Amino acid sequence: MRVLTVNVGRPKAVGYSDSASGMTGIDKRPAEGPVRVADPGPKGEGGSGVAGDTVCDLRHHGGTHQAVYAFAREDLDHWEAELGRPLANGSFGENLTTAGYDVNGALIGERWRVGSAVLEVASGRIPCRTFASWLEQKGWVRRFTAHAAPGAYLRVVEAGEIRAGDGIEVVHRPDHEVTVAFAFRAFTLRRELLPRTLAAGEALDPDVREAALAYAERATRPR
Repeated sequence: MRVLTVNVGRPKAVGYSDSASGMTGIDKRPAEGPVRVADPGPKGEGGSGVAGDTVCDLRHHGGTHQAVYAFAREDLDHWEAELGRPLANGSFGENLTTAGYDVNGALIGERWRVGSAVLEVASGRIPCRTFASWLEQKGWVRRFTAHAAPGAYLRVVEAGEIRAGDGIEVVHRPDHEVTVAFAFRAFTLRRELLPRTLAAGEALDPDVREAALAYAERATRPR
């Protein structure tokens, strides 16, 4: 289990962007040498947790619970075959392109030691129109969602440096069933699963937790 590349992005215009500026930082390229990661602060104020990386749409991306985005090379290989075109590391806007680990099977609240940093799994990536515009694929949001292998957003528990080739060591694995893929399906395609995501406790992304609590309340409300 290791990091193949650490990827950072600079602002770039695409056909559609959710940011007010019309720019996106989704075009991420492998960085040279070690890259520092740290908690960027709350969403709306802090951007990426990865030094040198850009988040243009602060309303929907970045902040503590989306500080670092990890996507597996194995999943990029799947989409290479599906789309019929090469996908370089960073093509899906991920900060960490990984190998040898099922990122989507990681548990919410699971912690990884990578380089000198400790990261915590928070949620899966929800696809947006900027992502579809970047890949120039009609129906991409629906297609990516149906596959339910979104990659993992990570919090930075301990700041540090990460570089290409660093191993990924799982230093804590919670005792519940809520994986990245499970929480993603519950939040997108199978809302009836939402109450079960609450087993992840405070490690659950606030947006997913809020949706789960609202769903559970509606389900128990007298008719």
